[in-house]
Amino acid sequence: MERALDLAESGGSLLWFLLHPVPELLERLMRHHTAHADLIAEIKIQLKDTDGGIASPRPPARLAASMSESELRVLRYLPTSLTVAEIAGELFVSRATVKTRLSELYAKLGTQNRAEAVERARDLGLLAPSAAGLSQAS
Repeated sequence: MERALDLAESGGSLLWFLLHPVPELLERLMRHHTAHADLIAEIKIQLKDTDGGIASPRPPARLAASMSESELRVLRYLPTSLTVAEIAGELFVSRATVKTRLSELYAKLGTQNRAEAVERARDLGLLAPSAAGLSQAS
């Protein structure tokens, strides 16, 4: 666990701890005076329940900070029905650039496709909830 935390701290990625929360293991590690107390505290903040036991994760600060402005611009178009070519046209970039940004986004979000990326980005608060999700919550 210490090695995984070393890698997360040096690489700036908490995503794996957030995808597969291990709060009991982290608590146990804290009792053994880990060198990563600050990092574990940050992970625990991300995992904190805010709605009576239903987790509402905020975008992990390091994940959001690791995304470039061009990746975030492409991310904002993912919930639309626009094709890669249409997104490229809207952003005045090539299709290859959009495809590159998509690959980067998928890797950073730990997803394989556009639908998963949109869902994960919404879960993390990087994108607004869908209108369907809002009406179901009411």
